[in-house]
Amino acid sequence: MTEPHRSLNSPTVELKSLQLGDRQGTASADSGIGDVDDLPVPQQIRISNITCDSFKISWDMDSKGQDRITHYFIDLNKKENKGSNKFKHKDVPTKLVAKTVPLPMTVRGHWFLSPRTEYTVAVQTAAKQPDGDYAVSQWSEIIEFCTADYSTIHLNQLLQKAEAIAGRMLPFTVFYRNQQREYFQQDRDAQCCHMLPSVKDNSGSHGSPISGKLEGIFFSCNTEFNTGNPPHDSPYGPYRFQIRADLLFNQNTNVYFGDFYCMYTSYHYVIIVLAPDGSKGDTFCKGRLPALDRSRNCFLSCTTEDDGSLSFRHAQDVILEVIYTEPVDLSLGTVAQISGHQLMSLSTVNAKKDPSCKICNISVGR
Repeated sequence: MTEPHRSLNSPTVELKSLQLGDRQGTASADSGIGDVDDLPVPQQIRISNITCDSFKISWDMDSKGQDRITHYFIDLNKKENKGSNKFKHKDVPTKLVAKTVPLPMTVRGHWFLSPRTEYTVAVQTAAKQPDGDYAVSQWSEIIEFCTADYSTIHLNQLLQKAEAIAGRMLPFTVFYRNQQREYFQQDRDAQCCHMLPSVKDNSGSHGSPISGKLEGIFFSCNTEFNTGNPPHDSPYGPYRFQIRADLLFNQNTNVYFGDFYCMYTSYHYVIIVLAPDGSKGDTFCKGRLPALDRSRNCFLSCTTEDDGSLSFRHAQDVILEVIYTEPVDLSLGTVAQISGHQLMSLSTVNAKKDPSCKICNISVGR
């Protein structure tokens, strides 16, 4: 007879990560420590409530022998290591040992779980013997799952870290976008005069919910401190489209915090999303990204002056990457060649975040 082994409550278990060769509690089929026993084998493994650094796991078992079980062994590996699923790698502590608790149980730990990552998991039951070794069951089937993006809780933690280093606000008047000359000459839609949104690449934090999902157009707005104008150099190309700030950012635009990261340098980047109210991009961002006050935030502000005009400011001490979520008519701005250089080393295209930086990382998978 097979029966569900579960509880209404889901305990978060205290897990130990053991490496092959750790005498106490090591009971893999390869170790020779602990014989394969007739303990119930976990069946019908179920993974649920997946977050960026946790998941719930439950399974069914034959009722015979359940009273002997003292521990569960959980073999967790990134999917690319699937061929070595049974603890072949001494330097990867993926063997999790938990005392028996009602199921489902929550497995949580940013030290072995990363967001947006595919994993394989297998389970065996174990009974601790008087000599300290374990009798173990056969392994269950191998199940695959993928961890989730950062939640708004995690993004708010990133937001607070970014706010701490944003610095004072400087005025600006235009958004700009640099590309190669061909980019501004190619046909983009039926009217042949619009820049169209494209899916954001995988640069930045690995758990960012906008990477590979949000459609938009990247713009910059940072200015040179001494002139108040856009810089003469760019990593993205020698031709620059420039557009008045109020055409993209006004009282009908919603502002969202998207990410905070660096690329093994002292420069830190903040991604801000501008989405016209009620647009497709706005619908995507609501509930996924922290919303910012349009006129009072540390990164990119739009304020109505006494005469009704709009004034704009950007943070001085971070490099802003602004994503505008809708098509932009090229006739609303100008395209011209810049006088500076193309600084390819500063490009953030598919750039990987530095996981060791204490300024821009939080205590979940990077």
